[in-house]
Amino acid sequence: MAGQSRKWMILVATIWIQAFTGTNFDFSTYSSDLKSVLGISQVQLNYLAVASDLGKVFGWSSGLALLYFPLWTVLFAAAIMGFVGYGVQWLVITNVVSLPYILVFLCCLLAGLSICWFNTVCFVLCIRNFPANRSLALSLTVSFNGVSAALYTLAYNAINPISTQLYLLLNALIPLIVSFAALIPILRQPPLEPLPPDGVRRDSLMFLLLNILAVLNGVYLLLFGSKTSDVTSARLLFGGSILLLILPLCLPGLVYARNWYLHNVHSSFRLEGSGFILVDVDELEIHKGMATREASLEGYQLLNDDVVRSAITPDQKSFIEDDNGSCCSKLITRNQLGMLGEEHPLYLLLCRSDFWLYYVAYFCGGTIGLVYSNNLGQIAQSLGQSSETTTLVTLYSSFSFFGRLLSATPDYIRAKFYFARTGWLTVALLPTTIALFLLASSGSLSALQAGTALIGLSSGFIFAAAVSITSELFGPNSVGVNHNILITNIPIGSLVYGFLAALVYESHSMAGSKTESVICMGRDCYFLTFVWWGCLSVIGLASSIVLFLRTRRAYQRFEQDRITSSMLYS
Repeated sequence: MAGQSRKWMILVATIWIQAFTGTNFDFSTYSSDLKSVLGISQVQLNYLAVASDLGKVFGWSSGLALLYFPLWTVLFAAAIMGFVGYGVQWLVITNVVSLPYILVFLCCLLAGLSICWFNTVCFVLCIRNFPANRSLALSLTVSFNGVSAALYTLAYNAINPISTQLYLLLNALIPLIVSFAALIPILRQPPLEPLPPDGVRRDSLMFLLLNILAVLNGVYLLLFGSKTSDVTSARLLFGGSILLLILPLCLPGLVYARNWYLHNVHSSFRLEGSGFILVDVDELEIHKGMATREASLEGYQLLNDDVVRSAITPDQKSFIEDDNGSCCSKLITRNQLGMLGEEHPLYLLLCRSDFWLYYVAYFCGGTIGLVYSNNLGQIAQSLGQSSETTTLVTLYSSFSFFGRLLSATPDYIRAKFYFARTGWLTVALLPTTIALFLLASSGSLSALQAGTALIGLSSGFIFAAAVSITSELFGPNSVGVNHNILITNIPIGSLVYGFLAALVYESHSMAGSKTESVICMGRDCYFLTFVWWGCLSVIGLASSIVLFLRTRRAYQRFEQDRITSSMLYS
């Protein structure tokens, strides 16, 4: 029982790490000051944002480090990299030291790399300690990465709501402090013990309670995350947010107390006959299916055409029969996935059409949202809303958090409403397209707030769901390598989209002298950027629809197997 309690302590520690290490999301709060101090152009500022995202290209180094060093050393290596990367930038922006542009670029790269190392530590902790519920553990902890900007805004308002340079100092210090706080639970990891089915169900209920607490945390930060009435109130609000993060520590106590009223809980809630099926049973079936996928694949090959067509609606059936040789039919059926979870080594992954459809959908969806957040400071400034920058950053952060939490919804509702996860990806991409055309059509504050919220919600869902989608489509054992290949689109997109935005920005800007940084005012600064981004997001949406149509049959087959297995083992 002590081991069960310690694993929940590790989960809480992982939540703390994620909550305070999403430091790249507050870049827009101090980017204008950094641009002014360095005397650089918008294009050069974009390269600094790209440098932070470029750290993801070297994220594989954290996995390599784990092969030779214990987990706690990788954690502190990440903290030290962030301390140096952000600390040196703080010295530059406060004019304590003067460094050439290339060194500042390298500091941004180092800071971005630290975030990847923190994420790897959190992923490993979740997978090691919650093997049966790893998807729930990952979606919950990754969600808290989205509230980092809101938490740092509260801390900024509580200390000195005048100097935006404070963000960089907080980015350097707080992750290091949190790493020390998380050290004891990490060093006292319990041995891995397999859980019985009823234990998995009880853990799933714990995750449901934690998700409710997470929603309360997100609502609190959304309502109070950017309040700047006075320092005293800001400190009370910041204290309230810390209290909400500490509240999950009560969970280990609940684990101990569970034995006292276990019989009453079972008789009251009837978990065995619950009206919903959480992801735990499905996860066990996935493991079972992965272990016997060769036998399953042989079984699928014996399916006759009638069984395959039974999963297709009459309209789709007639369409396929009438247009069997059409381009659309070939696009959907050619080299189609036969089943979920089949392992894809690198060479097979790069030859798979589904991967490139997925890559384009991510590149033209979630990555646009990330680049939008990097440019949020200049967007607000160009529309004369500089005073609203922290509010907009908090808004993006909070809705990104809600989007990440929503990514777990398909696992909770699949018993009543089953929909392929690639279909949920399509639904998640839609708000970004709507938001970008809304921003292009209006420069009002309400449109800016609505667009920021929609983009945050959309990108947050995509970021959190991506690991599960990659695992399901291309194999759980290869997810580490395959997901790192997928997210190479982030630095590429950051460079391309950011460069496009910077060129449009500078084409409509005016500078007083050569020593001054370029500033653009008016809707024209980002109008064409929003239009181009909106058009590209339509391409991503179309790509996700094709991906859904190509993978839907594999998801339906998996769900049918899951239902059959649950009936056999019940």
